[in-house]
Parts: sequence; structure tokens; C-alpha cells
Amino acid sequence: MRENPIKDKSFDFALRIVKLYQFLTKEKKEFVMSKQLLCSGTSIGANVREGEHAESKADFIHKMAIALKEANETEYWLLLLYKSDFLSEKAFKSINKDLKEVLRILISIVKTSKKNK
Repeated sequence: MRENPIKDKSFDFALRIVKLYQFLTKEKKEFVMSKQLLCSGTSIGANVREGEHAESKADFIHKMAIALKEANETEYWLLLLYKSDFLSEKAFKSINKDLKEVLRILISIVKTSKKNK
């Protein structure tokens, strides 16, 4: 079976987001921003999975573009949580590094897919 880096990385990232959500709600008692982060951060992988069985090339591009938008939103919530002192610099840099990698892959997929359409 072929490897699918974006499928694996988006799932691993979603798992980190779930664990971060648990930390933020239990330890920091932060519920609003963490819920937004949970929704957008796990939606990335869900859209990647939907794209695996897209009905057409256009549908695939659309699903990957939605995943990219969700990744951008996730970046916003992570930065906001960091700047409002709910996340330490170390925690922010670690998870943001993973997000940047997911973003780079998604940008590449969308650009290449549009070019080859």
C-alpha cells in the first residue's frame, strides 16, 4: 500500500490537538478558544480523508482546499492561545512546527492539483 504523508501527518496532528484540548480544558480551564481549536485542528485530517474518495479531481481539490483553510484557522487559534498565555512558548513552537509541515504539504497538493487539472 502506498504511503500517504498528508493522511498520516494530519491524523497525528489531530491527535495532538485532542490532547492539547484536554490539557486546556482540564488544567487551564479554557473552554471557548480550545473548542474552536479542536474543531479546526481535527477538521484538517477529516477533509484529507474525504479527499481520498473524492468524486472527481475538482472535488479532491475542493477537499484539500478546505483542509488548507482549516489549517490556517488552526494557526490563528494556536497563536491566540499562545499570545494570551494559555500555551507556553515551548508547547506553541512544538505544535506550530507540526502545523507548518501540514500547511506546506497541503499548499503543495492544492497548487500541483490545480496545475494538473
